[in-house]
Amino acid sequence: MPMTDALLASVEQLFSLATLVSMMIGVMAGVIAAAIPGFTITMAIVLALPVTFTMSPLQGVATMLAVYVGGGSGGLISAALLGIPGTPSAVATTFDAYPMARKGEPGRALALGIWASFFGALISAVVLIIAAPPLALIAVKLGPWEYFSLILFAVTVVASLVGKSVLKGLMMSLLGLFIATVGQDPMMGVPRFTFGIDVLAAGIPFLVMLIGIFAVSQLASEVENPTETKQGKALVGGKMHFQPFGVMREVLSRPGNLLRSSMVGVVIGAVPGAGGSIANLIAYDQAKRASKTPEQFGTGIADGVVASESGNSATAGGGLIPMIALGIPGSAVDAVLMAALMVQGVSVGPRLIMDNADLVYGMFLAMFLAAGMVLVFCLVSMRWFIRITEIPKSVIVPVVLVCCAIGALALNNRITDLYLLVGVGLVGYLLAKLDYPLAPLVLGVILGPIAETNLRRALMADENWTLFFTRPISAMLLLLAVLSVALTVRRLLKQRRIANS
Repeated sequence: MPMTDALLASVEQLFSLATLVSMMIGVMAGVIAAAIPGFTITMAIVLALPVTFTMSPLQGVATMLAVYVGGGSGGLISAALLGIPGTPSAVATTFDAYPMARKGEPGRALALGIWASFFGALISAVVLIIAAPPLALIAVKLGPWEYFSLILFAVTVVASLVGKSVLKGLMMSLLGLFIATVGQDPMMGVPRFTFGIDVLAAGIPFLVMLIGIFAVSQLASEVENPTETKQGKALVGGKMHFQPFGVMREVLSRPGNLLRSSMVGVVIGAVPGAGGSIANLIAYDQAKRASKTPEQFGTGIADGVVASESGNSATAGGGLIPMIALGIPGSAVDAVLMAALMVQGVSVGPRLIMDNADLVYGMFLAMFLAAGMVLVFCLVSMRWFIRITEIPKSVIVPVVLVCCAIGALALNNRITDLYLLVGVGLVGYLLAKLDYPLAPLVLGVILGPIAETNLRRALMADENWTLFFTRPISAMLLLLAVLSVALTVRRLLKQRRIANS
């Protein structure tokens, strides 16, 4: 089918009333699901899958893309207003959006995140159209050596998250790596580090860890003062302002940060198995390194929110690159999208764009349309979401705690996960009180299993460990990791010199 005919056919299908309505419902479902701590974008996509069986292929995949793009922005809401990342891809958003909200600017924090997500999704859609085939060819050439080197590079992000004490930050990241090893060996299936405790036999699920560390410990700190709780004090005081169009100019005044963070999201999203949980941390780290005032990151500045939200939203387009070009899913969400197409009888692979050009062009257009719908829905509904911060702590804390428990239980349907949730939450609360940074701990838990699995795969495939240094992409990533550490040490020494003088 000629390109013009395919494009017109996709426009006709996409802009039908039924498709527009189902996409709008998908956007709303994605935003709301991702805003609830413990409910991931993957869960929302899986729940939406059966609904699409009766739709046409383009309507079905456009609806699921709407859920996907909506979910990319939904995690921002709880991250900014409650300090609890709604999804793993919103972890870095809490670093600056929540402090900004606590300073009496929850509307600005949300608006910054909404616009950054919108522009990040748009940039990723443009890259998807222009560079899908070449980027996909690079992504599929990555072996376990390159994956391990990529994770090693991501680990250097710890240097930006250590807070005031480098030693405490490193201790927390090592603790995270250790926690990731508890449970069954991922390749041999042998229990390890369970200490004979049944609750630990299946390991500590990442989401339970995330909810416990950020949500339970944060909620516990909110009710420390019983007098404030009895008086019905709200989470955030002061008058709420929401001026989205003024904030849009603020986001666009940071083109370098916006473009760099979005490209980080696209590239990380195109790497199968990486995804938004890594992209938002790396985008945040790179923004901090490039900033003239890195010491202000973590205090509630706009650059931190823009970097994190544009980075995680751009993974949506990046993840579609290997799927459309080669039939390889970039993440669990992309795998569900592939399943939806296969159920419809569409063969996903290198010939997808040749055999179903109208469907592929429709997916490109659906990305733009979904980004616009998310923007409109968020701008219209944010005034009501901000009202969450005016609810007394005595009401909001137990409600959020119940949502966290349901989210943790829904993950694997195991009661033992609730025990782990409480235990991890209490440990997180104590660590926060002792001024240990929690972000490196979570980073260790995220990256540990990926690094371990790929290191073992690489050594099982070939015992020659020098391949890590002789394969070009792996060597480049390792070089970037060394440069990243060297630049961080240089910055710390410079800060110490200035402080001493």
